[in-house]
Amino acid sequence: MSTLFSGLRGQSEEEKQTLPMMSLREVVMFPKSIVPLFVGREASIKAIEHALAHHDKKIFLVTQKNPEKERPEGEDLYPVGTVSKILQLLRLPDGTIKVLFEGEQRAGWDNDSFETPAEGEFPMVAVNPLEDLERESGEADALVRATHESLEQYAKVNKKVAQETLTAMSSLNQPGRLADSLMPHLKVEFDKKQGVLEELDPVKRLEEAYRFLETEIEIASLERKIKGRVKNQMEQNQRDYYLNEQLKAIHKEMGREDDPAEEAEELEKRMQEKNMPEEAREKGMRELKKLKQIPPSSAEYTVVRNYVDWILDLPWNDVKPVEIDIDKARTILDEDHYGLEKPKDRILEYLAVSALVDKLKGPILCFVGPPGVGKTSLAKSIARATDRPFVRLSLGGVRDEAEIRGHRRTYVGALPGKIIQSLKRVEYNNPVFILDEIDKMSMDFRGDPSSALLEVLDPEQNDTFADHYLDLDYDLSKVFFITTANTLHSIPAPLQDRMEVIQLPGYLETEKRNIAEKFLLPKQLEQHGLEEENLELPDEAVTELIRRYTREAGVRNLEREIASLCRKSAMRIVESKAGDREDVERVEIGPDDLQDFLGPPKHRYGKKEEKPQVGLTNGLAFTEHGGDLLMVEVVLMPGSGKIETTGKLGDVMQESAKAALSYVRSRSDLFGLRPEFHKEIDIHIHVPEGAIPKDGPSAGITLATALVSALLNRPVREDLAMTGEITLRGRVLPIGGLRQKLLAAHRGLIKRVLIPAENEKDLEEVPEEIKNDLEIIPVEHMDEVLRLALVDGEGQPFLRDCQDLAPLAASLLKEESGEEQKQQNMH
Repeated sequence: MSTLFSGLRGQSEEEKQTLPMMSLREVVMFPKSIVPLFVGREASIKAIEHALAHHDKKIFLVTQKNPEKERPEGEDLYPVGTVSKILQLLRLPDGTIKVLFEGEQRAGWDNDSFETPAEGEFPMVAVNPLEDLERESGEADALVRATHESLEQYAKVNKKVAQETLTAMSSLNQPGRLADSLMPHLKVEFDKKQGVLEELDPVKRLEEAYRFLETEIEIASLERKIKGRVKNQMEQNQRDYYLNEQLKAIHKEMGREDDPAEEAEELEKRMQEKNMPEEAREKGMRELKKLKQIPPSSAEYTVVRNYVDWILDLPWNDVKPVEIDIDKARTILDEDHYGLEKPKDRILEYLAVSALVDKLKGPILCFVGPPGVGKTSLAKSIARATDRPFVRLSLGGVRDEAEIRGHRRTYVGALPGKIIQSLKRVEYNNPVFILDEIDKMSMDFRGDPSSALLEVLDPEQNDTFADHYLDLDYDLSKVFFITTANTLHSIPAPLQDRMEVIQLPGYLETEKRNIAEKFLLPKQLEQHGLEEENLELPDEAVTELIRRYTREAGVRNLEREIASLCRKSAMRIVESKAGDREDVERVEIGPDDLQDFLGPPKHRYGKKEEKPQVGLTNGLAFTEHGGDLLMVEVVLMPGSGKIETTGKLGDVMQESAKAALSYVRSRSDLFGLRPEFHKEIDIHIHVPEGAIPKDGPSAGITLATALVSALLNRPVREDLAMTGEITLRGRVLPIGGLRQKLLAAHRGLIKRVLIPAENEKDLEEVPEEIKNDLEIIPVEHMDEVLRLALVDGEGQPFLRDCQDLAPLAASLLKEESGEEQKQQNMH
């Protein structure tokens, strides 16, 4: 720049001329060059019009240092520009103009003469023409000749420049003129072109232009080389490869940011900074090294890149700090759920131990209960109480082991298992992780997912969980796993052994009423745009709603019915405001109004019979929907000894029916029956409702009681229900689901329940309200069951004065002699 400023000072005041100035964006105007430009700025258009009118079409063009600036100041413009002449002007419909400029002479401008124009105006500046320096140089001729040779080579590799232009440049022998003619045709950054414009030494100027020309020739040669290499491979994969190779070459030559090598370096930096085990870091670094050697167009590149991304995105050692506050956790659990004391106590125990121990392996809890009792929502409350992230994964219908362990990377489209995918989403390695519907998994030829879960849910093994896709050990011991299921019998025993099972049997009527008032009704009012004063639902209506319109262990259907009441109430309020009727601001729904809102009752409250019936016994069943009353009917018909069972009974239940018949036959003499009585009759056993599958051994004593009732023509108490498995000798064995069955008996208005004596210990888990309302009688033998269940024709207990059947049978045998009397007893 010292040469430039000495040239500026060498001009006299007489040689200066004042011209309108127009600034250019990313364009440098050279002398002796013709350039078309589109002009849109108001100030530039006015400068052009002023030059046409007052300065013989001459204008001074100078380049901005910052192209983004709309109104450049004096310091924003380069000190050297070009005095140019306007050759042609064309106005376009959008308001812009297309102008053809011809550069005449480079010139400097006097910064002291620059005054910042008003918005939309242009500056007038004093310009000083700059002449090339004259000095002796033996290199000038050689440089001009080398440039001419390079132009010939450039003409071969670049077809975008017109042949006439190259021919005209080849005829120029002056270094300065040749450089000025060459620079506008080269793809060089505008600041480098400006440097060439400011150079007053023609030889140095041509040297710079020659260097840029050689660079262009190299790039063009590289493009031709790439085109030649892929010319014969024009299928889709080859075309992708060609485009990527071109991009690689351009990135490498131009030094741009989207270079795959730079991307790999960024991944390596992230790998070094990631908080992760060293084994995983070493595996990731090996994969990154492989990634650098694979062409981006290769299919393997995507596979390796996805694997590296998974390693970087997983929360290996990222643990969210957890502040343990027992009182706060208890408050949150009580706010969200009514009852469920045992699950709440277990959660609070875990939090208390966590407060004392620095590192505690996450417990594996399994909430088992019918639908709608709050298993999933309880897990959400645990996450809120412990201030942990919450993750939910439904296992219903999962039958592929790879869903748990992931696919190996040898498969196309391989991914990690659902466990690892879920942890990536929460970004922490210690969430509350709920595995929903664990009893709904199945298995087929693709493997057994329940076996794959053994490692996940084993506190002694899950700190080294091996996902097939990662091929690395992942620590799951900090995760608080919670599983949910409707029943336990469909969960494999090894999987049950890994979990701590907590039963959520269902809600009592009082609990449902509290839940409806404190949780369900306020929630539905808010969702339906109602205020508390808009709907009045007294306790009697809620009780009627529970008894007559829902029959479930949970509260899901109860919530639906409350939602229906809210919708119909909202309809009445809106209709009253829209029509001529009296405005309704409050809807009162009493027990007698439910039928108007919800239609006829869907259930008969209390399924027991009104009076004792022969051959009809109330049993108790435990299903995935909770406990329920199970009616067992037996009728006898003349026949040949066949046993017919209907009602979709499973194999175990059919075997219980056969065992009950064998018990009765073994004691036929005590009942006063002929030994061969079964060969002259057909026995039909039916269990309503016929469309619902039923199975299990706990209906054994129910089947036997109904069978004896039909054979002896003795009614069974209508207010009594029973449950228990029977042996061939009449012993009563223990059963499961006692609490659920007692809840069902309570809902069905049963007064007395017979249970196996070995189940007496399970009564501790039964609510006091149930035990106070029910007479629960433990029994050990079928003889006791018959004595308590059967009554005579006057409604008096069967064998009320006897502890065993033998005395009665003896009296029957003495009093009822003769073939006719025995035949009558059989019927």
